[in-house]
Amino acid sequence: MGREARLLVAVWVALLALLASTVAVTFAPFGPIKPVINLLIAAAKAGLIVWVYMHLREQRGLNRIAALAAAAWLMILVTMTLIDITTRGWRI
Repeated sequence: MGREARLLVAVWVALLALLASTVAVTFAPFGPIKPVINLLIAAAKAGLIVWVYMHLREQRGLNRIAALAAAAWLMILVTMTLIDITTRGWRI
């Protein structure tokens, strides 16, 4: 088995392990921190997919900067959404 095939299989196994951890966290009694843990696991899965399967590790310069900028922008938007949800007064 070649080096590239071993890498792809290793990433696939890591993604399956992260999937299992997502399911385990869903049924575990973590309370209000459960969504944060699941978002971190989802970010790790997305990072693995982008880095290996979308070949970002083979790119240079501007493509990596553009991917980093897109990830930063997404984190800003998610943070602002979470701040809005947590500070909103939910009155019925």
